[in-house]
Order: sequence, then C-alpha cells, then structure tokens
Amino acid sequence: MPRHRQVTPTEVELEILQVLWEHQPSTVREIVDVLNQTRPRAYTSILSMMNVMLDKGLVRRTLRGRAHVYTAKKTRNATLGGFVKDLLGRAFQGSTTSLITQVLEQSNPSSDELDQIRDAIEKWQESESRQ
Repeated sequence: MPRHRQVTPTEVELEILQVLWEHQPSTVREIVDVLNQTRPRAYTSILSMMNVMLDKGLVRRTLRGRAHVYTAKKTRNATLGGFVKDLLGRAFQGSTTSLITQVLEQSNPSSDELDQIRDAIEKWQESESRQ
C-alpha cells in the first residue's frame, strides 16, 4: 500500500519555510546561513530537503545567475491555517472549544496576549456579521 503523503510540512520543512517567509527569495546557502544561527546544518542536507520540498509543491525554484533561488508557494497564513485545520479535525474532532481550551492551558498566555485574543475574537465576530 502506498504511503500517505503528508499534507502539512514536516518540522524541518517548516523551519525552512519560516526562513523563506522572512527572507525570500533565497538561495540554499542563504537558507543554511540563517538556520545555522540556531544550530548547525549541513549544506547538502538542506539542499536535499529543498529538492523534496520542490517535489511536494511547497516551494518554487528559479535560476538567478548560476544559483537557484527558492520562494515559498503558500503564504505563512495559508500554511499555518492548514496546520490548524488538520489539527482541529484529527485531534479535536472539529471542536473549536476543545482546541482553544487546550491552547490556553498549554500556553498560559499573559494578560496582554489574552487582550489580543479577545480583540481577534471581536474582529472575527464583526467580519462574520457583515457576511
């Protein structure tokens, strides 16, 4: 039986996408340089991962001079939205309340973060009432 193709990026792919969202377009060398600020990575490992990500449709590659440059195919919001949708369905059986409760319990948000969450809920309610 064929292996199920993962819809959401892996942990390493997400690290690379984070770099691209902040610094695109980027060469593999530029990506490695940013990633190596937190922990060492081999150029060849990141190059291999970029080829996998290209095959999976996560990135685009174009030629700039003699080097390939990469950009993320989806925005940060679209990618993270996919993660949340997948998590909501698989782990919380579609219950937004359960997901939010778990997030609050695990993250212990500050008063400022709670105010930002309330503001986000109000903005969402306002946009829904206009539709």
